[in-house]
Amino acid sequence: MSVRKRTWTTAKGEEKTAWIVDYVDAKGTRRQKTFKLKKQADAFAATASVEVREGTHVADRDTVTVEKAGSLWIASGESAGLERSTTNQRKNHLENHIKPLIGGTLLSKLTLPAVRDFEDRLRKEGRSPAMTKKVITSLGSILADANERGLATRNPVRDMRGGRKGRERRAEKRQKGRLEVGVDIPSRDEIKALIAALDPHWRPLLLTAIFTGMRSSEIRGLRWQDVDIKRGEINVRQRVDQFREVGPPKSEAGTRTIPVPPLVINALKELKLKQGNKEGLVFPNPDGNSRSHANLVSKGLQPAMIRAGVTVDTGEVDKKGEPILGAKYTGLHALRHFFASWLINRKEDGGLGLPAKVVQERLGHSSIVMTMDVYGHLFPRGDDGKELADAASALLS
Repeated sequence: MSVRKRTWTTAKGEEKTAWIVDYVDAKGTRRQKTFKLKKQADAFAATASVEVREGTHVADRDTVTVEKAGSLWIASGESAGLERSTTNQRKNHLENHIKPLIGGTLLSKLTLPAVRDFEDRLRKEGRSPAMTKKVITSLGSILADANERGLATRNPVRDMRGGRKGRERRAEKRQKGRLEVGVDIPSRDEIKALIAALDPHWRPLLLTAIFTGMRSSEIRGLRWQDVDIKRGEINVRQRVDQFREVGPPKSEAGTRTIPVPPLVINALKELKLKQGNKEGLVFPNPDGNSRSHANLVSKGLQPAMIRAGVTVDTGEVDKKGEPILGAKYTGLHALRHFFASWLINRKEDGGLGLPAKVVQERLGHSSIVMTMDVYGHLFPRGDDGKELADAASALLS
């Protein structure tokens, strides 16, 4: 690595000076980079020397712009068969947020301070905290893809977030708080009231949601061939996304078998008889196609909640001046939360008392960490006063 001065005379007789950094990169290729000022050349030489030694240096001519790397990232996702909604989100982040601000920046110039400045600009230009976080995550994914292609050797987004991860997770938990029974998770009494209020048309579907914890997309994609009436099991093998496209579950762990109680099996038997033993989807719309998520919520769940008296005051009044009540739980995910709590609760409390690993498998979570992050506080604690007293007595006896 050397820094040398170059002086020459132009055609007009003017004397010009430049500083050249001459070095050999990690691939053994000789490189030269020219700077106007010596301090600029010295700074680059110092940095490049460390990067070459560590094998992290990428010359400007060997890299691409953020825009180009983003295009490669999107193409890679499309060829890997990502869902259309995920691909559309990638395109939106790149076109509307990343490209306008740093699209022309070379990856070799995208340092940690540059990423930090980009994050600040996103906020200043009106992006919400949630959107800013999502866009930064997409930028980190672009850089990870570029690393695999040899277009970059560092990921400043990962470096930036490494130090923040613990703080952000703790802050997020403080902000969101834990899921509470009766607030986020329907209570046992509310579920009893809901089941009693189910009409015949929606009863099989909502019972399935309550006692399997299946996601909306999985319920809408459930086929009769995936229902084992004799064994009392439902096999999750596919899902229907928001574009009504059929595909595999969200993750490998999403492919699972869920034992279901006789209450659900009997409801499904009756439904199959009404359908004339037809094959295909278990819960189709009148045309035989998959239902939309909005249909399940607005036509099925919420009216049943209101009939069951599981309601909240909307703050509005009708023509008679009476308060208008709305469904207390407005999404199917509340039933998934209940299912998780039912699996976790002790048998004496009306639950199944299952261990965390089984709960993870029934929910189709990709990791036990996800299960414990969301539902860990629901597991019974073994350190109450009586147990502590018994343990102390046993130790000292």
